[in-house]
Amino acid sequence: MTAEVLVRRGIVTVGAIATFCVIAASAATKVKAAEYPIRPVSLIVAFTPGGPSDVIARILGKRLYELLGQPFVIENRPGAGGNIAAEAVASAAPDGYTLLMGNNSILATNASLYKKLNYDPEKDFEPISLIGTQANILVVNPALPVHSLAELIALAQARPGQLNFASSGHGAAAHLAGELFKTEAKVDIVHVAYKGAAPALQDVVAGHVHMMFATAASAVGLIRNGKLRALAVTTPKRTAILPDIPTVAELGIPGFDANTWHGLVAPAGVSNEVIGTMHFATVTALNDPDVRKALTDLGVDVIGSTPKEFDAYIKAEIPKWAAVVKASGARLD
Repeated sequence: MTAEVLVRRGIVTVGAIATFCVIAASAATKVKAAEYPIRPVSLIVAFTPGGPSDVIARILGKRLYELLGQPFVIENRPGAGGNIAAEAVASAAPDGYTLLMGNNSILATNASLYKKLNYDPEKDFEPISLIGTQANILVVNPALPVHSLAELIALAQARPGQLNFASSGHGAAAHLAGELFKTEAKVDIVHVAYKGAAPALQDVVAGHVHMMFATAASAVGLIRNGKLRALAVTTPKRTAILPDIPTVAELGIPGFDANTWHGLVAPAGVSNEVIGTMHFATVTALNDPDVRKALTDLGVDVIGSTPKEFDAYIKAEIPKWAAVVKASGARLD
């Protein structure tokens, strides 16, 4: 999702985008506030090393260290769909030395997906900035006799319950994107859950599963070498990493939007000084050419936002995905 899209959808104002550019352009080498940080900061990642959240955290953390003068130590705490890490940060001291690399699962979908959470995504965190979004790419095994979204929908409608789609896990973004597609396209395709994106994609490549809504970062290499066929991207606008692939909305399902997003949050109660320092440093880092290139190469469409805008974005995402979870019966009890 680009700045233009955020402005059009009312998530980010034109003034905020202009402010972002002015702040980032005029930032000095160091943006450290007088009292924070004075020691290393723990940046908690809810998933295993090497995944998108982890790589984004390491790219951002390196530049934040250069800007703020203190190390940002990446701590991977995977498990329970991100809830273990979220609970740890929600209960941490609100001093700015424990931050969370949040995403759509932790801060939006898990609220309706799980019967009980030991944290409240709206009340237990202070948003810092929406970092960016990753398009999910609808990919199919090349042996499947479809070369367009229309052909896939026609095949699925002709063979109800016979086509299947892989995901990185029950309730993951790839799963819910598929459920949203089922509803919007009015097709009956069967979900097959895996323990991670890598084994799921491997089975799509091998032909054991027909399709998957995979993150751009995980699928782009397989698309380019012909092991997967890309039919559409799930963001409102095309993604920079695969600009020739049309959106689902372009291809006949208006308003379809099922991206994976990432954002930085702190425990509730953190001071305005800490939030201000971290926001300033984050948007400065995101405007750094090397950081932007590294994130774009990862399939991230860089955004940057104010804390208030990120808060509004989170609050809009929660009911949207609650409706999808309810319609799909994906709730975990």
